[in-house]
Amino acid sequence: MNKKVTAIFDGNVLHPDAPLDLKPNTRYVITIQELSEPPVVGDAWDVLEAMTGTIEAPQDWSSEHDHYLYGTPKRETEGAE
Repeated sequence: MNKKVTAIFDGNVLHPDAPLDLKPNTRYVITIQELSEPPVVGDAWDVLEAMTGTIEAPQDWSSEHDHYLYGTPKRETEGAE
């Protein structure tokens, strides 16, 4: 059984971020790896707001997403030369 658990260390004890479904009085092997970024707290809108402006993309990314994702031809747009 492998589980990935995030926890906070208060200087003495590890406190899991969520309840653990583990059998009491059982020995477990724990591997410690520091997270490079703190976990995002909030709902999906908070996550999206935090990511706003962090990805560089062409100006027409939203209107031509099929072209950039799937390689379809670009659509004819008004005012195109």
